[in-house]
Amino acid sequence: MDDYKDKPAGISDSAVAHPITKKHIVREYAESIIIAVILALIIRTFLVQAFKIPSGSMEDTLAIGDHILVSKFIYGTKIPFTSTRLLKFRDPRRGDVIVFEYPEDTSKDFIKRVIGTPGDEVQVINKKVFVNGKPYENPHEVHKEKEVIPKEQNQRDNFGPVKVPENSYFVMGDNRDRSYDSRFWGFVTNDKIKGLAFIKYWSWDKDKFRVRWGSIGKLIH
Repeated sequence: MDDYKDKPAGISDSAVAHPITKKHIVREYAESIIIAVILALIIRTFLVQAFKIPSGSMEDTLAIGDHILVSKFIYGTKIPFTSTRLLKFRDPRRGDVIVFEYPEDTSKDFIKRVIGTPGDEVQVINKKVFVNGKPYENPHEVHKEKEVIPKEQNQRDNFGPVKVPENSYFVMGDNRDRSYDSRFWGFVTNDKIKGLAFIKYWSWDKDKFRVRWGSIGKLIH
């Protein structure tokens, strides 16, 4: 019996549909998943990474439960397992909110605001920050405790002066009285910086069990 005797004229053998095997479908799904994973890794490593705020050291700029996106390429894409950066747009500036590896435990990520850049002299006198001998005021800083602690007891309210080394940055939390930052553990070196925090994409208030709708999509300054 001729399998093709009823085949319409002009239709080639290559146009005849063949049944899709289960093995073929599994392979297509596997390839799609692998490609998606590779793209996600590339984006996370070189472009943008998501972080969640776990503490109140950056209040009221960032609240506990804020989910943020961090640009990993603006300071130069860091090649994994090296200190080399490629395609740098600019260096960190005073006022930038950055995410970095905590110098005393690099398995942890911290987020603070840049106060001093390489070569700057930073000093804190009775809670007031001075950079290169001039008062440095940031509109986002808050003080939630009135007590001024003497330098002999603690460096929170009276610190320095210190000069920021080359390729290093002095950082502080916006919640100045409740932030563990460069006043206590020193400088952040350039190779530890992961990127610039630039937007909140989600925010959850676990105490009130509600979404902070007003925070979603808000740029971080």
